[in-house]
Amino acid sequence: MSIIKIDHPQQSIEKLIHNIEKVLVGKKHIIEFSIVALLARGHVLLEDVPGVGKTMLVRAIARSIGGVFKRIQFTPDLLPTDVTGVSIFNQKSLEFEFRKGPIFANVVLSDEINRTSPKTQSALLEAMEEHSVTVDGATYKLAEPFFVMATQNPLEYEGTFPLPEAQLDRFLLQLHLGYPSQEEEVAILTRFSGQQPIEELEPVVTIEEVQGLQKEVATIKVSEGIKEYIVRLSQKTRDHGSVYLGVSPRGSLALYRAAQALALVRGRDFVIPDDVKELVPHTFRHRVILKPESRLEGATIDRLIADVLRETRVPIS
Repeated sequence: MSIIKIDHPQQSIEKLIHNIEKVLVGKKHIIEFSIVALLARGHVLLEDVPGVGKTMLVRAIARSIGGVFKRIQFTPDLLPTDVTGVSIFNQKSLEFEFRKGPIFANVVLSDEINRTSPKTQSALLEAMEEHSVTVDGATYKLAEPFFVMATQNPLEYEGTFPLPEAQLDRFLLQLHLGYPSQEEEVAILTRFSGQQPIEELEPVVTIEEVQGLQKEVATIKVSEGIKEYIVRLSQKTRDHGSVYLGVSPRGSLALYRAAQALALVRGRDFVIPDDVKELVPHTFRHRVILKPESRLEGATIDRLIADVLRETRVPIS
């Protein structure tokens, strides 16, 4: 598969966003951030209550890029091989044959990922980081582009398991859709009263174009001042008195790549400080762990991130 050189990347991105907006009402900023993660070769963790459109968003992205879509429903009895695949002995050929699991797709919806055991959750780790899976000593490459959007319900819901820190760190962004406004919910009732709009959604970009856009992200310029700003923000979380675990260097790199992708989505070939500030809550929220005593005293991660942004000097460019 050859990667296409994109002459007008913003036009392709705008077509993609507009297409997804046909089925997801009033969530343009969430759609933009999802496209940011796709173009930055990252993955998204969607945490929200059931019924706000998480699954619809993932299906719309898959349809809009014309990619192979697979859905994995995580349940307490799901096994790692149900995700990655399994080797089965063929009695005719007298050899083991590998049957690919649902992870072999361009867009994978890992639905309610925190309803399964940590052992099965960890089956995604290699796939998300290395874009490959290893089964019975053999390594199999995944399709490109490879994009995981995992949904999880809030931990106060019954039957949920917290994701391990190592897996949380593999997600580029954590996003919250939230409830629609009254006007948006009325528009949803009108739009979905007949045939499901998702069934009529057509691809507006090709897989090759998506790979071309991913390549464009790497060309977005980031000044030394912005690089230092990103590192200062990360270090601030590590040094904060309320924090047990701060943002890792992988988190700094995630913010760097996401800022490049957001600049491309916004039609620029360079990153500005506002790109970084806009992305910090979504790249840091799932990477910071507060001390137990700080939580008891009423500290929250969102308030801590707001303090970090306020207290860190913003570069001029």
